[in-house]
Amino acid sequence: MKLLLAEDERELSRALTAILEHSNYAVDAAYNGLEALELAQSNAYDAMIFDIMMPKMDGIELLQRLRAAGNYTPVILLTAKSEIDERITGLDAGADDYLTKPFAMGELLARLRSMTRRNADYTPARITVGSVTLDTEEQEIRSENSVRLAGKESRLMEYLMQNAGKALSTEDLFQHIWGRDENAETKIVWMYICFLRTKLRAINADIVISGEENGSYLLREDKP
Repeated sequence: MKLLLAEDERELSRALTAILEHSNYAVDAAYNGLEALELAQSNAYDAMIFDIMMPKMDGIELLQRLRAAGNYTPVILLTAKSEIDERITGLDAGADDYLTKPFAMGELLARLRSMTRRNADYTPARITVGSVTLDTEEQEIRSENSVRLAGKESRLMEYLMQNAGKALSTEDLFQHIWGRDENAETKIVWMYICFLRTKLRAINADIVISGEENGSYLLREDKP
């Protein structure tokens, strides 16, 4: 799983990154709120960890801006004991959890596991990008007409639509959709991308999936 860590205390950031990577997370570290905002806007993450007190943009404003833009990636806020009002404001702004410094690393890891499990279990009934709506319950995409999707097609389309405008690597897509399938190989990603491209053309969609085999893929609106 891939995490965004926004923490301006560099020694703490390095320590957290080392432990998270040892626990098999991939980590992008940012040292101020503006840098974190730019990373969150251009990359897909499974969860994000924001310190409240950061230069250039604090964690609460960062969270508010991401939620306003439709980014609902789970977020843990890191707070100091004296920041009670900020914790309340952060939770009201859309934070999923918070930890008070100093905290035990084991508790952060446990909260990450719990939070990402909850997020994986939650699937919105409908997702819309451009003229295309994905009905996740019916496994159907609609634009000028509609077409049904197979199970893995629907999950892949959902992940692409939730991260529209972001470049997603073959490995990232493979881990999210087929990661638990021991018999699957990464080449299956290209095959399913081709399936989805055919079905998007069939419904006269105004969105496309750009990218080449073994590279990164990006779902975007197809504007003339």
